[in-house]
Amino acid sequence: MFVYADNAATTSVSKAALDAMLPYLTENYGNPSSLYSFGQKATEALTEARETIAACINADPKEIYFTSGGSEADNQAIVSAARLGARKGKKHLISTQFEHHAVLHTLAKLEKEGFEVTLLDPHSDGVIRVEDVENAIREDTALVTIMFANNEIGTVQPIAEIGALCREKKIPFHTDAVQAAGHMPIDVKAMNIDMLSMSGHKFHAPKGVGVLFARRGMVLTNIIEGGAQERGKRAGTENVAGIVAMAAALKESCDNMEANTAKIIPMRDKLFRELSKIPHSKINGSLEHHVPGTVNMCFEGIEGESLLLMLDDQGICASSGSACTSGSLDPSHVLLSIGLPHEVAHGSLRLSIGEYNDMEQIDHICAVVPKVVEYLRSISPVWDELEKGELKHLI
Repeated sequence: MFVYADNAATTSVSKAALDAMLPYLTENYGNPSSLYSFGQKATEALTEARETIAACINADPKEIYFTSGGSEADNQAIVSAARLGARKGKKHLISTQFEHHAVLHTLAKLEKEGFEVTLLDPHSDGVIRVEDVENAIREDTALVTIMFANNEIGTVQPIAEIGALCREKKIPFHTDAVQAAGHMPIDVKAMNIDMLSMSGHKFHAPKGVGVLFARRGMVLTNIIEGGAQERGKRAGTENVAGIVAMAAALKESCDNMEANTAKIIPMRDKLFRELSKIPHSKINGSLEHHVPGTVNMCFEGIEGESLLLMLDDQGICASSGSACTSGSLDPSHVLLSIGLPHEVAHGSLRLSIGEYNDMEQIDHICAVVPKVVEYLRSISPVWDELEKGELKHLI
């Protein structure tokens, strides 16, 4: 049996998205910057897509900017707020230790330019407290950027409360909503969000297309120069087909969000329930404040990379907190940030499921993972030392 359980990494393109985009790859392939009617068909498609996406998050269409994905949107939002703050003598930025690297690396770059960055430690449940944000705010704070939902452990942050605090303090608030868009309700007005990033391929649109929402009045700094597209704020011919597909996928996801959530949560909860029966295992992150489909657990005495490879042999696609794809054996910065020891964080597993999964697939995962963990422990000298009492169990 083949089971795709890595939807937090990417999703398949939905039929609705594919049907929407195909005409703009074939008969309606004009450049939206062209003045003739053939090109204006593409312009009309962009306008409609902008309106659709704006409606999904309660924004104004003129506040929607199309990007290549969430990483570009994060970069532009953070750099824009930093530049605006610097012009007012404000060069302090607030974020968290467990942000996506698109945020962390941008902040690190700005530090080299003289900005001061405060990275808040999440609590052990993977949730940032509003009072921690408030205590970090200074007179020279130019931006607060905190992710909506964590991409590894699935914990959801108190975005509306943080947004209200930032609005009260007159500080721009950005949230990386890549893991939340299409899966959780988002209302940028009610939540007092000034800027928001999303990426189409996380909710069944193609890869390579995303959105930056920037509230009217936010002054954006160009990251890409060379043209007047996106009202002069993002140069480059728009990916019309991808944008149209993204709008269709987001609308479908939002329209079916309640039904999808009702289907996904029982599957997620079964994974938590059954995999927690494995001795010396640990659930990572709060289950109360959690996206519907993400399961992150650690199993003591094994390496996450080995677990993934053996699950792949059994037809299960999953991911680990360890940065194995980069050639690094360092454990996840997210798991370390919530206080897990290196030895435990190394044995992590992330399963992220969606509405295209079914309970039969969940049963397959529940049957396979305990056997793989047992086998890996049987050949692990570390596990042997733990069982003999030569090392102390940490879970």
